[in-house]
Amino acid sequence: MAICTFFGHRRIYEPIDNELMLAITDMIVKNNVKRFYVGNHGDFDKHVLLCLKKLKLLFPDIEYFVVLAYMPTSSKREMYVDRENTVIPEGIEDTIPKFAIIKRNNWMIDRSDYVITYVSHSGGAARFKELSKKKGKRVVDLKDIDI
Repeated sequence: MAICTFFGHRRIYEPIDNELMLAITDMIVKNNVKRFYVGNHGDFDKHVLLCLKKLKLLFPDIEYFVVLAYMPTSSKREMYVDRENTVIPEGIEDTIPKFAIIKRNNWMIDRSDYVITYVSHSGGAARFKELSKKKGKRVVDLKDIDI
């Protein structure tokens, strides 16, 4: 079973849902991706989760999981965590919060075949996009999709 994960910026200032729906649909149809991992820290992750929920209605055999770096403590983060579909990587509870997101992101990369990104500037998303490439994952950046 093919698996896809996502990395994007905390703040998104332009519409990306069309490109995101197209990229995820391509993963399902063309690459037989059946499982998706997404984080829960920012605008990009929120967009991904909403798209996955919509696509689950069209493709009921796919599954998606929100991968937590630590248990959410604020109501703001808990607003879009799909409690039934959450995963916490084993051993992450012993990681200090400063490094928990890095450990979680590495966990997602290591278990994925494909990575969909939205990278418009330097930062964490750009670093994990490059790390995904170095680890031999097939990376699709939404900035490269024309609709």
